[in-house]
Amino acid sequence: MSEKTVTTEEATATEHATSGISISRVGLYATLIGLVGFYLIPIESGLVTSIKTSTALQETFPFLPPLSASGITVEKWQVAFDFLAPGMVNSMLFTIPSTILCAILGSMAAYGLTLVDWRGQMAVLALFIAGIFVPYQAVIVPLFQFWSQYMQLGTRLSFLWGLPLLEPHYATILELIITHTAYGIPIVTLLFRSQYKTMSEEMIEAARLDGASVWRVYRRIVLPLSIPMFAVVFIFQFTQIWNEFLFSLTIIGSTNNPAASATLILSGLGQSMEGTDYPLRMAGAFITALPTLLVYVLFADKFAEGVQT
Repeated sequence: MSEKTVTTEEATATEHATSGISISRVGLYATLIGLVGFYLIPIESGLVTSIKTSTALQETFPFLPPLSASGITVEKWQVAFDFLAPGMVNSMLFTIPSTILCAILGSMAAYGLTLVDWRGQMAVLALFIAGIFVPYQAVIVPLFQFWSQYMQLGTRLSFLWGLPLLEPHYATILELIITHTAYGIPIVTLLFRSQYKTMSEEMIEAARLDGASVWRVYRRIVLPLSIPMFAVVFIFQFTQIWNEFLFSLTIIGSTNNPAASATLILSGLGQSMEGTDYPLRMAGAFITALPTLLVYVLFADKFAEGVQT
């Protein structure tokens, strides 16, 4: 075979390879662009709808901007924020404590169920796992009866409402904190346990041989190594509790309650005898979603690290 023939074949192979790579890249980019459009068009439609006037909303498709500048307004955002501000404060008051308590108690429970040996351990773990599969709908009636008929925290804690900065509706906030904490501990325990099962048993045993107590091992070794998983749990639980609606509806009951959460207020935002004000509702939806977006941004690095562990 001549040198010229070899060179021609190599050039042809290189050309085919280059052509193949180009086609595959075009297909990849087209798929990625399609997925981006698929997920972003609903968000874009919501944003565009939130800045339209009622007239512009009727004249254009949801994903298209107003036809003229007169169809653009930010009034809906201002009105939505005024309505949602008290509810967002209330949601923060029960979401942040519930998330922190779930993370701390779930980490301790996972440590005791994974790295500490004791009789009956598997039976208790089975109860935690069973708690994950209890649907919200199954506990609505018992939950309502428990807080409204048996506990009645508002009456039991009435001696506190005369103190500065304390209001009677904080009893409802406390009920939500306890409810979300109790309901979140099982899944959080399982998340922490998945990480603790990968920890070095030799390291834990060496600490015990050096005389470290169970609590000291947890505080000095296990807890520092759990920081990435705490970020995962914080994002997961914060999002779940912040967006939760059923417990708020069951315990709070009405948007007129001073303890009404953001999701409860949002459910009735824009409703009137004339119909639904979709721009106002869309603006409220984006305002309500801002705290969860902020949490993702702040804990993104630790979240990625925790997912990999």
